[in-house]
Amino acid sequence: MTVLLLDSNVVSRLCHPSREENRPVADWLTGHLLRSSDSLTIYLPEIVDYEVRRGLLHVAFRSGQPTTKSLRRLDRLSESLDYLPLTTPMMRRAASLWAEARHRGTPTAAESAVDGDVILAAQALEVEGTVVTDNVRHLEQFVSARRWDQVPV
Repeated sequence: MTVLLLDSNVVSRLCHPSREENRPVADWLTGHLLRSSDSLTIYLPEIVDYEVRRGLLHVAFRSGQPTTKSLRRLDRLSESLDYLPLTTPMMRRAASLWAEARHRGTPTAAESAVDGDVILAAQALEVEGTVVTDNVRHLEQFVSARRWDQVPV
């Protein structure tokens, strides 16, 4: 069984598929979804939905729009992928990962930041999945992480 969790940088690109640089990512996901089987699960983690959604909402509010095409795309992603909600055990594990990374001297965010990377890592550990990201370096200290273009369709 292959379990993939999409990171916010990948999901952000999926919310803007008409940009030339994002088309390969959209094609990659479409290829996985078309070949979907019981041996593959692709999650949209709640922490990622939050990170991407807050940015898209900020753009919408600045432009005076109640919503944007990108927000609607994010909503469709949350419907077409398996949504992975946060749980108390995940958040407690994330706190432990955050403290361990600080102790090792390898933090992934500022000390005052909530640090979405450790929350995402805790979600990935919970489902024994690989994080699909453009930022492998931050996540691979906690979990399996690969660039989207290194995950074969």
